[in-house]
Amino acid sequence: MLTIALPKGALLNESIQIFQKIGLDFSAFLDSKNRQLQITDPTNQAKALLVRATDVPVYVEYGQAQLGIAGYDVLLEKSPDVANLIDLKFGYCRMSVAVPADSPYQSPLDIPHHGKVASKFVNCAKDYFRRLDIPVEIIPLYGSVELGPITGMSEAIVDLVSTGRTLRENGLVEIAELFASSARLIAHPLSYRLDCDRIYNWVEKLREATTSMAKV
Repeated sequence: MLTIALPKGALLNESIQIFQKIGLDFSAFLDSKNRQLQITDPTNQAKALLVRATDVPVYVEYGQAQLGIAGYDVLLEKSPDVANLIDLKFGYCRMSVAVPADSPYQSPLDIPHHGKVASKFVNCAKDYFRRLDIPVEIIPLYGSVELGPITGMSEAIVDLVSTGRTLRENGLVEIAELFASSARLIAHPLSYRLDCDRIYNWVEKLREATTSMAKV
């Protein structure tokens, strides 16, 4: 039976919707009374695992799920050994550098050498400043990263931005974009090559569903 890793959080609703488009129903995960972390589609063609967004690539890489939906940001941060198959065209956001609105830094190039940058995306931040040839200290924070500059612990942050509301409410402004992110369909490489559980067929159905939804 095909196993799919679905992400908790912001991507869940649209992930469930796109699978419904191809005949797989995992909407039980949206029931507030449901406490199950694994459910089987009513047609008994597939089952889904509900996991943390950052853990989706792990379940796919280690073969516990043949398919999964993960943000491009997670894939760049974790660099898992998975096949990145389809941009699903939802969950749009961007990875940005932000500083206090009254900061003298108008560009990442203005951040002083050995300055401090707070981020939960440590590898993405390191790679970005390495490419700019700016030696900064990346401070790993996994809660409210915005507090870094507010408390004076860091000059800047690197974080995901969707509407920008959280930044504005905390007196921060974007000064650079690292990359755009969206939800991606990923697969276990060996399972995909061997077409286990008719993966090709499901992938093509999802590709068609993504194209049709984009035209609406």
